Amino acid sequence: MSDHEEEDVVMHPLRGRKEKVIPAAGIFFVNPAEATSAMNTMITGGGKKRFLFNSMLCVYGDETFFVAGPAVGAPMAVLCMEKLIVLGARRIILVGWCGALQQGLEVGSVLLPGQALCGEGTSHYYSSDQGPKPSAPLISWLRDTLSRRMVPWQEGRVWSTDAPYRESRDLLARLHKEQNIVAIDMEYSALCTVALFRGIEFASLMLVSDELWQKEWKSGFSTPAFRRRSQEMSGVLMGAMQSMPHVLNGA
Repeated sequence: MSDHEEEDVVMHPLRGRKEKVIPAAGIFFVNPAEATSAMNTMITGGGKKRFLFNSMLCVYGDETFFVAGPAVGAPMAVLCMEKLIVLGARRIILVGWCGALQQGLEVGSVLLPGQALCGEGTSHYYSSDQGPKPSAPLISWLRDTLSRRMVPWQEGRVWSTDAPYRESRDLLARLHKEQNIVAIDMEYSALCTVALFRGIEFASLMLVSDELWQKEWKSGFSTPAFRRRSQEMSGVLMGAMQSMPHVLNGA
């Protein structure tokens, strides 16, 4: 977007006079169950709640990092990210779920998304680039964090969509074969795009909630095993934020 086009934009995200600046680094949980659990953990540990429109925000007790969410779908996730950025966020880790297109990515598997493919409708308002990439330093931090906890993970391209109930087998097969897409979600590509547009660092850790490479759709997000895995990975990231804030803040 040119300077003239940017000047012509009517509304811009703003920090209110009474709104406090938040830490530069934080975790953004898009799903309600994970966001609520993370907020409760933060508050129990002395975290302080802040206002975030139609969502939640909590700053860790010593103000080294924040936790925000939920915000399902690209438009809502982008609204939240824009507000977090104007409040001071500069390094954001997205925690979300994805449907796997590649055999070997099973329910509960950890995926670190690489280059995105935009299939949602929000990204093109920010950029014509349909293949935004995450921050290399933040991806490196996530790899190190998982390695220290001996958590296996895979990496690959993610396609984001607005309409998960309109995915045909033919479409998913072509995405996997022609674009090397290994998983799909609803927010990642839009958040990658906004992060690049606003000049902040962004990366994601996803859990496989559905297997779409099977002959029949295999859903796993409601199982006790998946919920335990979700809590485990949230704990890993929040623990890393608490124990190594200087590493992340120097990313």
